[in-house]
Amino acid sequence: MRLHPFRAVRPAPELAERVAAVPYDVVNREEAAALAEGNPYSFLHVGRSDIDLPAHVDPHDPRIYAKAREALERFQAEGTLVREATPSLYLYRQVMDGREQTGVVGCVHIDDYEQDVIRKHEKTRQDKEDDRTRHVLTLRANAEPVFLTYRGRQDIEVLSRRLLETEPLYDFTASDGVRHTVWRIAEPEPFLDAFRAVPHAYVADGHHRSASAWRAGRELRQGPDRDRGEGEYEWFLAVLFPAEQLRILPYNRVVRDLGGREATEVLAGLAQVGRWGVTNQPNPPRPGSFGVFFMGRWYRLELDERTIDRSDPIASLDVSLLQDRVLGPILGIGDPRTDERIDFVGGIRGTAELERRVRSGRAAVAFALYPTTLEQLMAVSDAGKIMPPKSTWFEPKLRSGLFVHTL
Repeated sequence: MRLHPFRAVRPAPELAERVAAVPYDVVNREEAAALAEGNPYSFLHVGRSDIDLPAHVDPHDPRIYAKAREALERFQAEGTLVREATPSLYLYRQVMDGREQTGVVGCVHIDDYEQDVIRKHEKTRQDKEDDRTRHVLTLRANAEPVFLTYRGRQDIEVLSRRLLETEPLYDFTASDGVRHTVWRIAEPEPFLDAFRAVPHAYVADGHHRSASAWRAGRELRQGPDRDRGEGEYEWFLAVLFPAEQLRILPYNRVVRDLGGREATEVLAGLAQVGRWGVTNQPNPPRPGSFGVFFMGRWYRLELDERTIDRSDPIASLDVSLLQDRVLGPILGIGDPRTDERIDFVGGIRGTAELERRVRSGRAAVAFALYPTTLEQLMAVSDAGKIMPPKSTWFEPKLRSGLFVHTL
């Protein structure tokens, strides 16, 4: 695959910690406003510019995008963000709970996205695609990177390890306890050569960002005086992590009500699906098993492995097994993409959040899942399939504002 160094717009070193912000899509307007309160440097003023407009303004109002561009231009004019003198790549290391992951920051090509060199596993929503495409085109920039993964290579690891021994550009610990460290790769050619031997990258997190960057690039390519294969608009910002370093957390489920069924009927139905019993360990120990919080206690449901077709990359996912054997037939959940009776809870919140929702009455039953693996994600992508909604939760999230790629 192709990797491209770029002249990053990035924070002045003394402001990096204050600029760095959570991604636009993990917080709502109120949460973003609270995080940015009292911090004029927060990149949320670019990624969630609605926080600087009245609450009644529609999320897709033209003023939203104009405000984002205004903030980005102001950050550059005031020196909050500065432009790199020469095209570069970067290393970006995150450390969470003692576990670290280190990715290469650069730009990838829209044609590699279109031709499935960069592989996907998730459907995108048109409204979200439209929103981010407009964001890119108004800013003339990729404001946030896409989180990509690839099957690790020894040569890239060796190159990275050498650089980790040098002085970083940034090194700070965010309020959530995650440490973020960035190094500039002043001589990118060895990395570019090494990535040419990587056959595929996979979108881990950022399907809407990547689809929007591709759409914006194609639109700009068709503009006047544009030659195919030239121009920064044909590249979009990404961080590429070796799959072996990453961890996927479960994406758990809660169901609002029993769909008109009696509790005893639901219990009987669950007992017919697999081995069933009370437990004091809510986290499932292996694939094909589930924690179920119902009627004030935790149960464990274990499917018979002989009934699971592991050769089917979609049907063998735990999210599919739960839907096909429990949520659909027992609780009447039809399409989990559209059924308002189901909600999804990222694994970072833990099983305590599932229990809290049921005890509060916001849900009738909750399900703790075993996490999807990286190998499963890549198998689905390699097969050209689409995962069920909310199959993966990656943590830690990339911080926005550390790198901007202008078009």
